[in-house]
Amino acid sequence: MTSVHIGLNVSNLKESREFYEKLFGASPSRLKEDYVKFLPKEVAINLTLNEVSSVTGNQVNHFGIQVPSKVDLLQHKERLEHVGFFAREEMDTTCCYSLQDKFWVTDPDGNEWEYFYTKQDTEIRDEDSTCCTA
Repeated sequence: MTSVHIGLNVSNLKESREFYEKLFGASPSRLKEDYVKFLPKEVAINLTLNEVSSVTGNQVNHFGIQVPSKVDLLQHKERLEHVGFFAREEMDTTCCYSLQDKFWVTDPDGNEWEYFYTKQDTEIRDEDSTCCTA
């Protein structure tokens, strides 16, 4: 399987590990004193967390996980709310040239993760100026 690799700098490895365990619903595949690696079965991603002394600002726009159906989207939202996450919901929103249902959660360093389901493509970029820049 081909997957995306993201090496993410984090300021608190324990807090970030706990966040990503909940986000992916999976334990790390590798755990060291200053490093955590996730290879979740449900998401084609290789995510490594690297502890650094300081992380300032959101160094990326956002991360996202696309799901195949609204049912899947709502199951992930329910799962994450059940483990204590606040999920900011956006349903029937036009964003990045697509009509989407989505929700957002934020990791301990302020990085936003979007779970989204694309209903259809559109010719409109967004309904508001912050859509693709969460």
